[in-house]
Amino acid sequence: MNILELRNITKKYPGVIALNDVSIDFIEGEAHALVGENGAGKSTLIKSCTGAVKPNAGSIVIEGEEFTSLTPQVSEAHGIGVIYQEFNLVGELSVAENIFLGRAIRKGLFINKKAMVREAAAIFEQFNIDIDPHELVCNLTVGYQQLVEIAKALSQKARILIMDEPSAPLTSAEAERLYEVVDKLKAKGVTVIYISHRMEEIFRLTDRITVLRDGQKIETLKTSETNMDELVKLMVGRELKETYPQRKSCISDEVLLDVQNLSGNGVTDISFQIKKGEVLGFAGLIGAGRTETAELLFGAAKRTGGTVSLNGKEVRPKTPRDAIDCGIALVPEDRKGKGALMDMRIRSNISMAVLDRISKFFVIDLKEEKRLAEEYKQSIRIKTPSVEQQIKNLSGGNQQKVIIARWLASEPELVIFDEPTRGIDVGAKSEIYTLVNALVEDGKSVLMISSEMEEVMGMSDRIVVLCDGRISGSLDRKDFNQEAIMNFASQR
Repeated sequence: MNILELRNITKKYPGVIALNDVSIDFIEGEAHALVGENGAGKSTLIKSCTGAVKPNAGSIVIEGEEFTSLTPQVSEAHGIGVIYQEFNLVGELSVAENIFLGRAIRKGLFINKKAMVREAAAIFEQFNIDIDPHELVCNLTVGYQQLVEIAKALSQKARILIMDEPSAPLTSAEAERLYEVVDKLKAKGVTVIYISHRMEEIFRLTDRITVLRDGQKIETLKTSETNMDELVKLMVGRELKETYPQRKSCISDEVLLDVQNLSGNGVTDISFQIKKGEVLGFAGLIGAGRTETAELLFGAAKRTGGTVSLNGKEVRPKTPRDAIDCGIALVPEDRKGKGALMDMRIRSNISMAVLDRISKFFVIDLKEEKRLAEEYKQSIRIKTPSVEQQIKNLSGGNQQKVIIARWLASEPELVIFDEPTRGIDVGAKSEIYTLVNALVEDGKSVLMISSEMEEVMGMSDRIVVLCDGRISGSLDRKDFNQEAIMNFASQR
């Protein structure tokens, strides 16, 4: 039985058709994947279902009841719940208080905390989840916070649960736990609409897959009747011949970066080198010290010991500005929190690192700023009708491209990519990998931090593994092995 139907949904924004006559049906108790490149229309489709966006045309049918548009209240009342990439939790409140936030169970005039704890415990028990309802959310790992978000939706009697990139911030073990919960949700008749760029989990979890491209529905397929190559071709409209594009060997004997006994920001005695034309991968579990090391190199955290030399000369960047002047760039893990200025224009985000170069007497040359932005819009295929758009109006993948363009404009010698493809579709991933290859073929060096094992092995010339703030091992390309990396990462 169809529990949810989207009929001929169209949504237009100035200069952009986000959805064009899209029709999809969702069956009760199935896991249904929505896939497509960034900007394909997935987010707009979700927002139409949750009442955050009002379509220009079409209708939404929930268990036979038809609506031309929804409000968040109507959507929730009809059993639609959503879990976004950014959690809506209050760290200083308990798990139970978060689950019933804004809907507190009362006994007369007073909040009945015992009842909320009891209800939260009952939800966790259904799914064999070991979380103390009294615990403060700020004390939970990201994986357990994700499970609290799911419990919150279920407490609202959600029968349709939309999950937007739910595994993106999770470790492998946490992701496996999430998969178990999704399987149990399906068994209880809950319909799961699952959005992810990770192909392996789509094939692991879902019953059907709908492909969107440029705001249009391309096809709905049974998961068991398709494969990754067909899916990627439908998503990007072309074949991607290689997941990790080949590059010619361009590693110099000359050392660009020499780090010795670097300490601070939670890491101790970190020593490694990067040669010109080399991609060095940083592997390790979440919290191992990879991002913390990058922050030290970029002057975003205080160094307490050790030396950093660039081209044989010691450098001590105390601020990101110092690092930029030295020729170091950092594409951060958190593109919204630490990368993009969401309310600023695309051109302003791109020019941010080179304002001194495009300004005269402290006044920005707007003509040069726009020329620079247009150049990168074309060269790295930023999908936008205009560089005058605010960056918050772009998809996640295109926001990431704008941040990369900013650092390419600064003409760095070393580019640090921290989780560069997190939450990005396969087409955009391929383009970013091509950019990385172009950088090292041009004699630059790259430090790539990635939690995706295949990515770090596919793109790196060498891999350094971190564990508990220290380097626990390193591997040359000929010795790459998932088991060896995991052993180093967990110090087994």
